[in-house]
Amino acid sequence: MAEIRLQQLAHSYSGGADYALRQLDHVWAQGGAFALLGPSGCGKSTLLNIISGLLTPSEGQVLFDGRAVNALTPEQRNIAQVFQFPVVYDTMTVFDNLAFPLRNQGMAAERIERKVREIAEVLELTPLLAKRARNLSADEKQKVSMGRGLVRDDVSAILFDEPLTVIDPHLKWKLRRKLKQIHEQFNITMVYVTHDQLEAATFADKIAVMYGGQIVQFGTPRELFERPAHSFVGYFIGSPGMNLLDVTPWEGGVCLGEHRLPLPPALCARVAEGGWQRLQAGIRPEFVKVYEAPSEHALAAQLLHTEDLGTYKILTLELAGQRLKARLPEQREVPAGPVYLGFPAPWLMLYGDDHLLEAAP
Repeated sequence: MAEIRLQQLAHSYSGGADYALRQLDHVWAQGGAFALLGPSGCGKSTLLNIISGLLTPSEGQVLFDGRAVNALTPEQRNIAQVFQFPVVYDTMTVFDNLAFPLRNQGMAAERIERKVREIAEVLELTPLLAKRARNLSADEKQKVSMGRGLVRDDVSAILFDEPLTVIDPHLKWKLRRKLKQIHEQFNITMVYVTHDQLEAATFADKIAVMYGGQIVQFGTPRELFERPAHSFVGYFIGSPGMNLLDVTPWEGGVCLGEHRLPLPPALCARVAEGGWQRLQAGIRPEFVKVYEAPSEHALAAQLLHTEDLGTYKILTLELAGQRLKARLPEQREVPAGPVYLGFPAPWLMLYGDDHLLEAAP
């Protein structure tokens, strides 16, 4: 197990100013279960390959427990990496696949037997140990691929690069939970790359959200949901994502069209600093209040359509020429006439040029 520290790390495949990874500093604490979450092309796999040693960064350093490892090979770093598609030796049995890295280390046969059977039991592979890998299903092969990393005692970390892509949907939940149980049992530093927020939240204690080659927020699933530090995090996390509405400043807060949204004085002071190219108010559909009659501070909106998703309903509305969504419980009736919206102050966020504006401490 190792603490993995990234210092002023950046990478350009062309060697020019077109960076796949823009300069970042980050720490993966020893023994943690982390996810690296973001859309395709944001730099997730590039970052993972730099950590593992498959790729040398253009700038900056990778440190394991304070020791720079830029010049070390993946083997020297003792990194185990599980790829999107399972990597197994088809002509070998499951037992021999799991034993392969241990035999390469010269481990005694008795200890190999014990370690292989321990990991096989955890991954529910024991009935398959004598079976050749070519005869396994895709999810069984991926479990063998995971097992080859877990069986080693010397790994600094295990890196997972979208490992459940080829797995049948009904098995994904089971394998995600299995990985979480394995982490709790063996306390290995794990970094799990995915574009699926549910996979990230199920597996990880903390999630790093990537956008445009940078980590824009690192926090627990709850922190990312309740207080997104970047407008992309608000948009990307949640289903549907956060409503982001263009606003303009006024002395007591911000204006949404002709509607005024009051803000605390300290936040008004941040808005008054000026220089923002774009100001946005953000609120999640779950936190939008829907009323059937006018009330204090409620804003009149037009209901465009309703989606009934079984356990809840999603309303699409128009307010001051902008669209937004609100979420209603299944038992709640959709207003038949005008709709009035409330934005509770604790859940109303303000973003200046995509970054969360907060009152100065």
